[in-house]
Amino acid sequence: MTFSSPHPNSPSPQRFPVVVVGAGPAGLTLGNILRAASVDCLVLETESRAFIEQRPRAGVLEEWAVRGLEERGLAGNLPARAQVHEECEFRFAGERHRLGYTELTGDHHYIYPQPLLVTDLVREYADVRGGAVRFGVRDVELHDLESERPSVSYTDPDSGQRQLVHCDFVAGCDGARGVSREAIPPGRVRIARYDHGVGWLALLAEAPPSNDCVVFGVHPRGFAGHMARSPEVTRYYLQCPPGDDLGNWPDDRVWAELRERLGAAGAPPLTEGRLIEKRVLDLHGYVVEPMVFGRLLLAGDAAHLTAPIAAKGMNLALHDAFLLGEALVAYVTRGESAGLDGYSGACLGRVWEYQEFSQWLSEVYHGASSGDPHRAGTTLARLRRLFASPSAALAFAEQYLGRTPTR
Repeated sequence: MTFSSPHPNSPSPQRFPVVVVGAGPAGLTLGNILRAASVDCLVLETESRAFIEQRPRAGVLEEWAVRGLEERGLAGNLPARAQVHEECEFRFAGERHRLGYTELTGDHHYIYPQPLLVTDLVREYADVRGGAVRFGVRDVELHDLESERPSVSYTDPDSGQRQLVHCDFVAGCDGARGVSREAIPPGRVRIARYDHGVGWLALLAEAPPSNDCVVFGVHPRGFAGHMARSPEVTRYYLQCPPGDDLGNWPDDRVWAELRERLGAAGAPPLTEGRLIEKRVLDLHGYVVEPMVFGRLLLAGDAAHLTAPIAAKGMNLALHDAFLLGEALVAYVTRGESAGLDGYSGACLGRVWEYQEFSQWLSEVYHGASSGDPHRAGTTLARLRRLFASPSAALAFAEQYLGRTPTR
């Protein structure tokens, strides 16, 4: 990564108050908030628009996050198309156990696949609000981040020329593998990492959901998960060794393991279909502290990665974008710096809450298959307490749904 000024033969530079690197939920939400306040920004994305509108990703939105999108005019098609979930189901020891979290808290989950949300957000930003965006850019580099005149350079996909953009701030919203986090020199921030020690086989099946809510199968053979994505597509997870070879998972074995691990008395049979996605995920997480380096402000997976254990990633990305958008608008339009000064701390409180809950839930999911009789026993004790104690059920529901942010 280059940290010095760009090559002097670059074309005449452009200027925007904010350059947003990455057109995922965080970057596009941030871009829309800035455009609504008449703050010019440029969004840079390495993939094509068609790709980001189809890329399979998360699908669970917490109620406070949906309210935040609605308040900012960014809910798009979500209210009409999203599914509302009020319960989840654990299956263990051959039995089904329902947990009605809406009955306990009054809140619920929305199921709205990330590609649909991204499609809504990019349409609002680019087509409705006229925001500047460049898709398919290559070799993005961040420069002079500790100065008051940072810049971003990239290769234009059409001309092949290097382009230079001066700005006041760079918002790094380009995920775990993007350039933003890598642009921070070693030792300038703390990166706390955690490895859950297990893998998940992530599957998308071209088949209707087999249950009316999310199902968590806790089984001695390994965890299995069932999550609706649409009336025609279902997300499944199967615990597997970290780094496992996809060749070990032909379709017949996948469905056999799903039937076994999700089996329980009275459970409806699985509706099987063509598997349209199959990936191995090594479950791990990290947190960057602080989420700010000079004029670089991180958001979403560039700042913190939460394994999909508790479906928190997209919600954290939106929380970051809401706070960062408000802070940048206050600074650029009114010269108020309090929001930017407090941005990292305000985000990290929720980030660590979600990390802790994911770590706790990982033990619940995976303890039974650990091969350790003590871990297996304590896992079953936790699950039994969840359904025997109203206070334990309420505590779980509140963490599972996420608390509403305070203003």
